[in-house]
Amino acid sequence: MKSGILLAIFFFLMYTSSAQQKPNILWITIEDSSPQFFGCYGNQDAHTPVIDKLAREGVRFTNAFSTGTVCSPSRSTIITGVRTFKAGTGNHRSNYPVPESIKGFPYYLQLQDYYVSNNSKTDYNVADAEAFIREAWNESSGKAGWWNRKPGQPFFAVFNFMESHQSRTMTMSYEWYTENVWNQLDEDERIAENGFEMPPIYRNSDEMRKHFARVYNSISLTDKRIGELLDRLESDNLRDSTIIFFYADHGEGEPRGKTNGINYGYRVPFVVWFPEMYKELSPWGTAGIVTNELISFEDLSPTLISMAGGEIPEHLKGRILLGKDRSETTDHLLLSADRSDNGIDMVRTITDGRYIYSRNYLPFIPQGRYIRYMYISEIVQQMRSDYRKGLLDSLQQSYFEPRPDEYLFDIEDDLWETKNLASEPEYQAVLEKMRKQLDENLLNARDVLFLPEYEIGLISKTTTPYEYRLNNKEYPFEEIYSAASLSGKRGHGFAEKQVELLQSQNRIVRYWAIMGLRSQPAETLAAFRQNIEKAMNDDYALVRIGAAAIVYQQWKNGQAKEILAESCRSENMDIALLSINFLMYIENKEPFIPTIRAVHELPNRSYNVKAACMDFLGSLNLVPNNYAYRE
Repeated sequence: MKSGILLAIFFFLMYTSSAQQKPNILWITIEDSSPQFFGCYGNQDAHTPVIDKLAREGVRFTNAFSTGTVCSPSRSTIITGVRTFKAGTGNHRSNYPVPESIKGFPYYLQLQDYYVSNNSKTDYNVADAEAFIREAWNESSGKAGWWNRKPGQPFFAVFNFMESHQSRTMTMSYEWYTENVWNQLDEDERIAENGFEMPPIYRNSDEMRKHFARVYNSISLTDKRIGELLDRLESDNLRDSTIIFFYADHGEGEPRGKTNGINYGYRVPFVVWFPEMYKELSPWGTAGIVTNELISFEDLSPTLISMAGGEIPEHLKGRILLGKDRSETTDHLLLSADRSDNGIDMVRTITDGRYIYSRNYLPFIPQGRYIRYMYISEIVQQMRSDYRKGLLDSLQQSYFEPRPDEYLFDIEDDLWETKNLASEPEYQAVLEKMRKQLDENLLNARDVLFLPEYEIGLISKTTTPYEYRLNNKEYPFEEIYSAASLSGKRGHGFAEKQVELLQSQNRIVRYWAIMGLRSQPAETLAAFRQNIEKAMNDDYALVRIGAAAIVYQQWKNGQAKEILAESCRSENMDIALLSINFLMYIENKEPFIPTIRAVHELPNRSYNVKAACMDFLGSLNLVPNNYAYRE
């Protein structure tokens, strides 16, 4: 009897010893935060002692980037390891299918006997999300954690903290913030309204300081909550066997950051902490190390699968960052930003860490585009009021004005992206290099999001966007990209080429031709009036709508008004949303008020369409702009 018990104990100890040769992994993810608001990144006004200590004892990354600028596209890449412009997951909360072969990467950790838990945000932006989540995780809930694993089983545990989310920093009312953030902090954890340096992209006024202090205090509360989690890890005697990752899901949630394809939207704080027993896995060292290595969210899934001892699936193209199978470093990253809620956009970006080059394909839409969840915030309402009163300087005003087709910023010398270098002679070599890198990367990826979302929806009924993009006959990407590459470029010569492309047999080429013409100035469009009016009879709905938007804006054509009104009422939500977005950026909105009121009350409208209607009405002060009127 005794020998049997001793044998069982022996095999149990052998199992736990073998299992614990693999590290435990704790992921701490936070919301909507840029590195410049943390003490460990040099902000002396911040209160982030817990995160700062992790950085002092671990590895801090200065060139870590989200692959997108809003929650669900970023998290789509994190969980699948596949870029959104390949999977078709770049448009916020669109939920299109991915191939069966693409799993949530924790699935592969389960195959290596890891216990994998998520607490608790998902927002993965894929179809049939419930089944996807069930397959990826042992548990995904508000109660999930390492404490539910088998004895000695290695774990991968994710904890997502909402305290720095945009809802806390701007969208919810100030009273809500006071109760849920300010009152949760001790006196020495609070940052006063005059206790920080105001970024130059915002007006330095008492009103703006009141709103912007929410960022600092929300991050302070986040830090406090992370400290409580790490205390539990310590009390469970797991700190010495757990590698800790800390990062944000994308850049800061304030205006100009989240949803915008610039550094402020992409770059994230990122720290990795190694216990003594696993320090050999770090190629950088382990105590107070700062690295400028370029990393992105595409690298996370192959890195963790490799750490767990698994085989990297063929569809994962990111780098392995740690361990003996570490990949070679890269000298640039490709990043992307697309639709966020009801606000359409398309930006593709190249960065080498110092310079960030962004190509704006729809620059008639400003950085401060109408996104209801942002528009209803008190800080945006304050900024719009200041704009109308002429209280903003030229940089601050630019948030509400059409963009150039290209941005080039030197982040090393200009953290807040105040000076666009794209037209500066001394930076033309950098510009040309990054333009070439962008072209090469997009052509290699066959970016499926150069299809309008209307098409992505149709494709998803019979296949996946990921697979569709690989079929050159169905998706002649080089031809489409050639047309799209003109979009946003202004001047007679570009407009002439776009008008020629309106004759193309390819409807997507014609779509990009009309979208490009929408960004042309009035004086350029005058010479092509006949051609654009003719396009209102195109057999492709999106071309008709785009042409009508131009014709109505420039020449107040009655047929154009009818086309736009009819398309707003479309039963296809992508057509309706595109149409309302066109109306958001015309000068004479009043004739469409009855149409938009009626559309908002139609049954079976999507959140995005209803929110766009509210933005339209809110922009004319016909409905209140607050959280109660978000849709």
